[in-house]
Amino acid sequence: MANQSMDIIAKVLEQSAKLVEEHVDAQLSKITEMDEDDLERLKERRLEALKKAQKQKQEWLSKGHGEYREIPSEKDFFSEVKDSKNVVCHFYKNSTFRCKILDKHLTILAKKHVETKFIKLNVEKAPFLTERLRIKCIPTLALLADGKTKDYVVGFTDLGNTDEFSTEMLEWRLGCADVINYSGNLMEPPTMTQRSGSKFTKVEKKTIRGRGYDSDSDSGDD
Repeated sequence: MANQSMDIIAKVLEQSAKLVEEHVDAQLSKITEMDEDDLERLKERRLEALKKAQKQKQEWLSKGHGEYREIPSEKDFFSEVKDSKNVVCHFYKNSTFRCKILDKHLTILAKKHVETKFIKLNVEKAPFLTERLRIKCIPTLALLADGKTKDYVVGFTDLGNTDEFSTEMLEWRLGCADVINYSGNLMEPPTMTQRSGSKFTKVEKKTIRGRGYDSDSDSGDD
């Protein structure tokens, strides 16, 4: 029985390798059949795409993308959100230790994902906004697209219920909300090896609006 299974696996692998080889041969054949005009047009299209991407990047940078920064008041929040398609806003308090943990990861992601604006706002300076968005647990990330709140990351529950989550884990969570261009596998987090006793909450890719939250992370330096 074991030998029969091995034979089946070997045949499947052989067929897969043959398909890959045929695909590569086909692509190479297309390239060899190109004349100088075809190659020149291909080069021009790639150059145009690079110019377009660079122009888009410069536009994002001019709007404050590419860095993780604090905005002074809730009034500034509305102009910042209106100015960019995708925004991640960290609602924090100076007295909450876990906010500093998020700061570290968001600083890294802001530089990596220039397509998204990363900002932070002190909840003590934004009573109206925190009430409107129903921010009841600190830290909370509000994830916005086209000026509307589409999802929240509340505390560290979605990040493995541990203070030691990785930047990649947070990046995956933001990818699930579709507020960054995520190239990994959204079906599973980047690592499932959580420390003993921690629980991982798998996140469905969906819009979440107006939830109420228990204040389990707003405990200061616990």
